[in-house]
Amino acid sequence: MKCTKVYTNATQKLAGFKDLPPLFFRLILAYGFYGPAMMKWGNINGIADWFGSMGIPFPTLNAYMAASTEMAAVILLPLGLATRIISIPLMVTMVVAIITVHFGNGFEAGNNGFEIPLYYMLMLFALLINGAGKISIDHLITKKVFQYI
Repeated sequence: MKCTKVYTNATQKLAGFKDLPPLFFRLILAYGFYGPAMMKWGNINGIADWFGSMGIPFPTLNAYMAASTEMAAVILLPLGLATRIISIPLMVTMVVAIITVHFGNGFEAGNNGFEIPLYYMLMLFALLINGAGKISIDHLITKKVFQYI
């Protein structure tokens, strides 16, 4: 009985922190997408050539789309703005990255495997399903909209 009470008290206290994981996911993802976005925008033609060499259709268009999606993530995710919307193209970007670049290298990140893109995809999926959390502009907008309904 005492263990049950301790567990119940602990889970009730931890529930007060439930909006921190989505915030941390958003911040880590934004930071993680910053480097690749800047690299792509710094050499968009080279990225398009690289995409073409991997057989990605419409390589120039896809280079611009990937770079734009990643840069949008850098801006939107920390703010918690349009989180569910931006999560979808980012997940698609991660699937493409896993298939075209990382899968052949195995799982481990140290071998340029698909570990990190998979983690990103799982965090994005959690944000897609659960939303940005209360520490976000999405929450403020939703609160204002539903206030009048």
